[in-house]
Amino acid sequence: MTVSVCKTRLMGILDRLLRRPPMLHVAGDVGEGPVVVMIHGIASSSVTFDPVVPLLRDRHRCITIDLLGFGGSPKPENATYSLDEHAAALHRTIRSLRLSAPFTLVGHSLGSLVAARYASTHRSRVGRLVLVSAPIYLPPELFGDPRDRATMGFYYAAYEFLRANPEFTLRTAAALAALVPVKHLFEITQESWHPFRLSLKNAIESQTTLADLSRVRGQVELVYGRLDPFLASGGLAIVEQLRNVDVHRVPAEAHLIRTRLARAVAAAVDHGDAETVRRAAGGD
Repeated sequence: MTVSVCKTRLMGILDRLLRRPPMLHVAGDVGEGPVVVMIHGIASSSVTFDPVVPLLRDRHRCITIDLLGFGGSPKPENATYSLDEHAAALHRTIRSLRLSAPFTLVGHSLGSLVAARYASTHRSRVGRLVLVSAPIYLPPELFGDPRDRATMGFYYAAYEFLRANPEFTLRTAAALAALVPVKHLFEITQESWHPFRLSLKNAIESQTTLADLSRVRGQVELVYGRLDPFLASGGLAIVEQLRNVDVHRVPAEAHLIRTRLARAVAAAVDHGDAETVRRAAGGD
């Protein structure tokens, strides 16, 4: 057993005894300037932001952090992987970095929900919030439009099926990962199954993102690809009505951060105005 493994296990024991959130893995800390903290989505890691960091590092300090249960971060068996637990672990990790000024917080997919929760409870710490490919869901019965109700119901049913059928989910994730040239995307393994299943249930399906966004003090930039299959139009339509939210739709992009979406995210971090983001992404 290596020294690093022993240290990690000892820290885990101390965290449980002291009932404190785990310290997350800081995967990258490069560049100088205003700070941008980036957190990835479910079944992924900080490699999600590999297309974004080179676009910002010449003028920003870019910090990428692996979420609780994923990448190089701890995967505690006793965790519930709720939004509160994800945000608490993120807060402890950010505090350890001793950031002196408000920073920009960027979240992708599940990370956007965690980012919204963090920004709503630590409002003085986040100057700008950038949500990328945010899966914003509400219980289907809250929608009057039958199409929105049916679409939202489909997502909840699909996620319940994935949680209830681990062999199918693991096999499908492996097939999807083989199609993606980047490692550690769609990474659902026996080791990460527990964090994946509970994050899906207790963070994505049980989210309170609309309420969280209503409490955010700073500006919110919502960036997503028009072809993203995980986005529900009913939830997005409500978010678009919030006074502090600007929405940026990127053509010919889906859920993962590729070239156009990466340029849009970088522009949202730097500027935020719709025209600049549209031109950066090569929009229509």
